[in-house]
Amino acid sequence: MRHWLLTWTTYGTWLPGDNRGSISAIRVNTEGQRIHYNFPGKPCVGGLPELRDAAKELMKGPPIFLDLEQAKVLFDQFHETANHRSWYLDSIAIMANHIHIVVTIDGDPEPETLLRDFKSYGSRSLTRLGAKPTSGTWWTTGGSKRKLPDENARQAANEYVKNQEFSLVIWTADGNIGEPIR
Repeated sequence: MRHWLLTWTTYGTWLPGDNRGSISAIRVNTEGQRIHYNFPGKPCVGGLPELRDAAKELMKGPPIFLDLEQAKVLFDQFHETANHRSWYLDSIAIMANHIHIVVTIDGDPEPETLLRDFKSYGSRSLTRLGAKPTSGTWWTTGGSKRKLPDENARQAANEYVKNQEFSLVIWTADGNIGEPIR
């Protein structure tokens, strides 16, 4: 069994170089060498206005912010996706600009597969609600895929997800459902 904390953002709401910090891989030289920040205990990349402005210039549409109706549709879709794949959902937090999921899986699948499936099926569900975004996508490229090495890390990740501020929907497998913020 493997446990994962998956996190991804909606399109254009948390750009590389954002003042809130990011876990982006940052190119450090002209040869393309990068420093990766997506590791527990590794500090976030702080505000880099030039990087943020460059990312903003490349945007193909306005930022996407989810509403409560969309969050409920995603919540149902994440459960459907997990059931179809025989994955076990531990917890979900859906905010207007990002999502956290803790998921347990038999075996050791590629984490890209997990993230791709949740994002792609979530996108289809959102598009059925209304028009596809101007940018052509609901999500930023990629996302964080943190393997949780043991039960303590799994419990800590579930607590982290359960305690998200400003959530539209919070759910845990132990039955604690957070009240949506309206």
